[in-house]
Amino acid sequence: MSKEYTEGQSFKNENYSEKALPKGEYENCTFTGCTFANTDLSGYHFVECVFENCDMSMAKLRGTVFKDVLFKGCKLLGLHFNDCNGFIITFRFESCLLNFSSFYRLKLKSIRFTDCRLEEVDFVEADLTNAAFLNCDLNRAVFRSTILEGADFRSAYNFSIDPEANRISKSRFALHSVAGLLDKYKITIE
Repeated sequence: MSKEYTEGQSFKNENYSEKALPKGEYENCTFTGCTFANTDLSGYHFVECVFENCDMSMAKLRGTVFKDVLFKGCKLLGLHFNDCNGFIITFRFESCLLNFSSFYRLKLKSIRFTDCRLEEVDFVEADLTNAAFLNCDLNRAVFRSTILEGADFRSAYNFSIDPEANRISKSRFALHSVAGLLDKYKITIE
């Protein structure tokens, strides 16, 4: 099967759960209001693309390339970003729902999450050096052996991070949320 190369195109309100997006490389493309839920995006390449108000929940991402991709207002439930091509992976998220997704062992230095819900997301063994979690809900997100050096959690909330099980040197936290660093001790802070 030959792969298509598409550049600079806009795709609006397409349902790729019913009819698959042609397999290939998409560069500088915009996807607005599109549905990719439960689709197989394995092997696709998205370079400098924007996904806005799209639903990509439970899509398969084996070997998928996301390079300089922006997800804005997207529903991205249960995605295994750790299945993507880890050598070429850079993206940012704004106002996205990422619950139950996985970033296991990915190198995501300086990644930005803004106004996102990241409930029960797996960040185990990920490198999130200088990451920013701006106004993000991290309820039950899992951080273990995660590199969080220089990460910004000042406006994040509902997180629980064990400083002994993660590298948090030079990370920034707001005073009102420091309790999230002490959860394992089961103490009451008043």
